[in-house]
Amino acid sequence: MPTKIPISGIAFLAALVAGLFIAPGFAATGQLIDWAGVPGKDIVLFYPAQMSWELLLTQADHSGAGKFRDGKACRQCHEGHEAESGKLMVADKSSEPTPIAGKPGSLKVNVKTARDDERLYIRLAFDPGNQPDAGMDRDYATKVAVMLDDGHVPEAVRAGCWGACHDNLAGMPSGHDSDTTMYLAHSRVKITRAGGDQIKPDGDLAQMRAAGEYLEYWQARLKPDGSPAVVDGTVLEKRQENPTAVVTATASQSNGAWVVTFSRKLSAGAPYKEIAAGKAYTLGFAIHAGHTAKRFHYVSLEKTLMLDQGAADFVAARY
Repeated sequence: MPTKIPISGIAFLAALVAGLFIAPGFAATGQLIDWAGVPGKDIVLFYPAQMSWELLLTQADHSGAGKFRDGKACRQCHEGHEAESGKLMVADKSSEPTPIAGKPGSLKVNVKTARDDERLYIRLAFDPGNQPDAGMDRDYATKVAVMLDDGHVPEAVRAGCWGACHDNLAGMPSGHDSDTTMYLAHSRVKITRAGGDQIKPDGDLAQMRAAGEYLEYWQARLKPDGSPAVVDGTVLEKRQENPTAVVTATASQSNGAWVVTFSRKLSAGAPYKEIAAGKAYTLGFAIHAGHTAKRFHYVSLEKTLMLDQGAADFVAARY
């Protein structure tokens, strides 16, 4: 029989501490996943200028408004043209009245997803490139966000992040210097070309939340010399941060390029969406680069996610 090597009390305690405190940390940030073996997909995020939900629906402002009103999704017309659109909008004063000189119009991002028994992982790898310093956010040069819907917000399914972007938000044409954050149209009594100012009663909003009619978002605020600051929250009548984030993230930078990995429990309890196999989810990605803030970011078209298998842009399988 093989000789058994006894573990001393000190060694046993060290092993126990490692098992209790180190391993869960690795699992919660996806470091146990062999990302080299996980297939990735390149997507292009582009500069949206002052494009709003209301503009998408207005024929005079958006030549595809009729098709969109008839039920087409944004990606059905615009997928594959993101870089071209971003290059146009980042410098055209008809869509961007305050352009940032030298700002690139788009950003390529490689996205990988995976899961284990308890958590979903979303990994984004990108190089911001030569970004001019906009001076809007002095603390963070780069911020990365994910928006998630489980099918309860139809406008997000068809338009991704645009479902929460309105003409009266801060920095938008009708918002001017307001502090209005992202919101969903059904949280307003009425929506006009200028957006909606009157919020529905608290009772109506409570019913919407109970029915899951809101978006979930995660954001990692990055610094080259430290762990990312992570917040998560919801979007209904406003963007609202959760008191304590369930979402975690790791980030690393090499030669200017970032790798950011988000992690979230599949079942985290309200107000977090339940993430389960067999169901399709909509994702939207956004990146602020060059010390920008608010609408001065790059965004993706709507993307789809499923667990294990299915017809989706990203299938989070076990690796």
